Parts: sequence; C-alpha cells; structure tokens
Amino acid sequence: MENNLLIAMTWLILALAASLISIRIGVSVALVEILVGTLGGNFIGLHPNDWINVLAGFGSVVLTFLAGAELDPKVLRRKWKESLGIGFASFFAPFLGAMAYAYWVAGWSPESSQIAGIALSTTSVAVVYAVMVERGYNQTELGQVILAACFITDLGTVLALGLLFASYDLWLVVFVAVLALSLWLLPRTTPWVFSRMGSHISEPETKYILIVLFGLGALSMAAKSEAVLPAYLIGMVLAPVFLANRTLAQRLRVMTFTLLTPFYFLKAGALVNLSAMTTSVVLIGIFLAVKIAAKFIGVWPLTHFFRFGKREGMYTTLLMSTGLTFGTISSLYGLSHKLINQTQYTILVTVVILSAVVPTVFAERWFDPNGKAEKDEEGLTDSRKEIKTVSPAAVFKKGEN
Repeated sequence: MENNLLIAMTWLILALAASLISIRIGVSVALVEILVGTLGGNFIGLHPNDWINVLAGFGSVVLTFLAGAELDPKVLRRKWKESLGIGFASFFAPFLGAMAYAYWVAGWSPESSQIAGIALSTTSVAVVYAVMVERGYNQTELGQVILAACFITDLGTVLALGLLFASYDLWLVVFVAVLALSLWLLPRTTPWVFSRMGSHISEPETKYILIVLFGLGALSMAAKSEAVLPAYLIGMVLAPVFLANRTLAQRLRVMTFTLLTPFYFLKAGALVNLSAMTTSVVLIGIFLAVKIAAKFIGVWPLTHFFRFGKREGMYTTLLMSTGLTFGTISSLYGLSHKLINQTQYTILVTVVILSAVVPTVFAERWFDPNGKAEKDEEGLTDSRKEIKTVSPAAVFKKGEN
C-alpha cells in the first residue's frame, strides 16, 4: 500500500528545491521544476501515480484558464494584427517544417509525420504564462501580445489535431454546441453570480469557476478533445471580469502555483527517459533545431515588421519557440491511438520538453526586455516602460488591493 503522504512530501520537497534554485539562478521556476522532475524520474524513481496525474491535470487546466484570463480585450483589439500574425506564423512554420522532415528525411509514416508536425508546432501557454507572471510582464502590453499569440498558435494546433484525427460523432457536436453557448452566456451571467455569492472565506467564486472548467473539460474529453482548450477560451471571455477583480485572480493564482503546477511541471520532467534519449540523441537534436529554426523563420521577421525593439523581438521569438502542454498532449494522443510508436513518442516528448527549457533560458538570460528600450511608433515603448517598473511582487501586491 502506497504511503500517499510520503509521496506528496517527496514531490513537494522537489518543488521547494526547484523554487529555491530558481530564486538563486534567476530562471523561471517552471523550467527548474521540469529539470528537477527529470532528475527525480531517472535517479530516485519519481513517477506519477493516479492522484498526481489528477493534480497535474487540474494544474494544466487552471493554469491555462488563468493565462486566458490575463488577456486584456483592449490590448487584443489594439494589437490584433500582431497577435494574429505572430500566432499563425508560429503555428504553420514548425508544423510544415517538422512534418516535412519527419516524412521525407526521417522516414516516418504520414500519420506519424502529422503527429510530429502538430506536437512541435505548439507554444507552451503554461511555460509562457508562468514566466510572464514571475517576471511581472503579464501586466504589460508586450506580455499581452505574447499571450494572445500563444493562444492563436495553440488554437491552430488543436484545430489541426481535430481536423486530421478527430472522431466526427455526436459527442463532438454536443461539445461544440455547449462550448459556444458557454462562451456567450458566461460573460453575461458570471458578474451577476459573483454579486449574489459575495466574497466569503469558503471561496464560492473560486468553486464556481472550477465547476465550469471541470464540467467543460469533462465534456471535451468525452468528445475526445482536451480540457485545456475550453479552459483557455473561458479564460479569454471572462478576462474583463478577472481584470476587474484582481483579488479573485490572485487567490486562484496562489492556489495554482503553490499546489497544482508543481505537480504538472515535475511530472513533465519525470516522463523523460534519459536512457531512451541517448539512443535517439541525434534525431532529438535535429527535431529541436527544426522546431526552433522554423519558429524563427515564421516569427522573427514579423517582430521587425511590427516594429518590436530588437530585444523584444528576440524575446518574443524565443518564448514562441517553447512547447509543453499541447505538445505532450498531441504526442500522447498519437501514442494512445497507435499513430506513433513508443520510440517516436519518447523522441517527440523529449523535444517538446527541451523546447520548454532551451529557448526560455536564452530568453530570460540574454534577451530580457527589462534591458535596453528603444523608441518605436507602435506603442511598445509604453509597454517597455511598464516592464521597467513592474515587478512580480508589485503585481501580487496590486492583486491584493
């Protein structure tokens, strides 16, 4: 019989160690948790069980919702060209590049190549949002544009997976209909529900949001989709509500980053098999290079076209090169439906996790927009001024007021 408290303590010790290392070296805690999870999975037998999978799944859903809820509709309307342009380019370039390499060079089957293209086209909302919050950039215009572009990229990923492999049955029709109705009703009814519930120590508002997220997530899984997709969309339509109620957003954020996301990121790292990596290290390196190169080909020229500063352009491109949530989801979908084999799954998941680490380390260490600012004519000067003055502590303090 498993000692669940001992298992929980072990995972939380690793999460605490990751937090302390993150503070010490100045790298996002999400990335450090992935690396610590990899070491734990390969050297101390750290493996997720059923309840850890549940907590990790909850973490991915709530984190994705919070990322959507951070998007300011005013910024989206003002910067829709940047968001759509960068988001679509960030999806199509690596999707076509990775799929072409897998099929024409690596010799994978058409279905396996399609899964490779989908898995490596993603941008990690989880990693990007964690970095945005930790750095305080989620309160800036630049951070809003990056988060919006992430949404467009991952929406392309989900649509590609659905169009190529989904089962077109009644459940899918029901899911789409209920989701569309929810997206229309929730912005209109949620403020009224919150006003009737009031703010109490029992957190009825938080429970209401979780019921909505898990209910739509359950329906999406019945339709053979993924729970993070409705979570992101619901977060976006409820963004005005949460922007007006920073205290509620702060409470959700604290719960998520303290209890849920450490299990998610540690689990992502624990899934990496170092011995399997060594046998496919060349192919892993090539796929990683293909993904990052394709992201640069698609995104970097657009940051110049939209007159981002040099640091902001490189920072944006590197963060758009990350992958994790939808990449691992797509890979697991391919494995469970026998579209890829175990070796191909290991390769793709390893590349996805490396893409969460490598570009973000470069972005945070050498291209942080907190450095030099350059004037432009498109409004990003104001966002850079915000970046210079807003710290994570200030963001959290603001949320409590």
